[in-house]
Amino acid sequence: MHISKVDLNLFTVFEAIYTEGSVTRASQKLFLTQPAISHALNRLRVIFEDPLFTRQGHAMVSTPLARSIIEPVRQALRGLEVTLADAGKFDAMLANKQFNLALRDVLESTVLPPLLKNITEQAPQVSLAAIQVERRELVSELAAGSIDLAIDMLLPLPNEIRRQKIVQDTTVVIARKDHPAIKKGKLDLDTYLQAEHVLASSRRKGMGLEDFELSRLGLQRRIRLRCQHYFAACRVASQTDLLLTMPEGYARIANQQFDNQILSFPLPMPSWDVYLYWHENVENDPANRWLREQVTAGFLTKTK
Repeated sequence: MHISKVDLNLFTVFEAIYTEGSVTRASQKLFLTQPAISHALNRLRVIFEDPLFTRQGHAMVSTPLARSIIEPVRQALRGLEVTLADAGKFDAMLANKQFNLALRDVLESTVLPPLLKNITEQAPQVSLAAIQVERRELVSELAAGSIDLAIDMLLPLPNEIRRQKIVQDTTVVIARKDHPAIKKGKLDLDTYLQAEHVLASSRRKGMGLEDFELSRLGLQRRIRLRCQHYFAACRVASQTDLLLTMPEGYARIANQQFDNQILSFPLPMPSWDVYLYWHENVENDPANRWLREQVTAGFLTKTK
């Protein structure tokens, strides 16, 4: 018989009769009437095709079948009790769990080191998987629970997706140390427009954020190279006269092994806002809430 066809409360009655050796005492223990206990026992007898207990004087004596199943039944009941007791709690120190975090590759270098440092100290058995999810699939992946959180730029997502801004970064320009057009570490707009540029973008075509701002003023720069990753673009900038425009937070990490200059962008620019996203169905989930706290605490925030 499939478990879906069985009233699991019957096993609570079975365990009580076995422990107490009496229908009367079982009814008192479970706060049920004696007829209710007797009815449950009759249903169990039909399920197992065995009397389970026989009356000897005032006692209910278990049959061999009852004695053979009592321990598995007790273990199952205790397991359910533990599950119910632990519901709504998350003990990071004892948790053995993997969290899946949807993360653009450009954010991995800023997010993962401080986040993993916090998690390692507080939750030694918790692991992380940073994965890339197509933005058009982000809502369905969060709703299904296949990813726990997402970190990305501001996206037009429905209200069921909760969000919190965790980083407000500025725009900088990367140039090699001895760039001939840049004097005394200063970059003006004319120099920026006269230079050639490398654009880092995962998209095959289209403008960067900085190009939209330039176009609003009727200005345009020349893109000499389009590549996929900022790290590669930083290396290109270190070996050529191409300029690279990027967020400051990642610029300071990516350029640690290069001797590039990090210069202020020569125009006012909107900030690079990074958001933490999660689905409304995990708003009050203890594990997800704990992970959100670790992200917001460990992120290298830079507010300008």
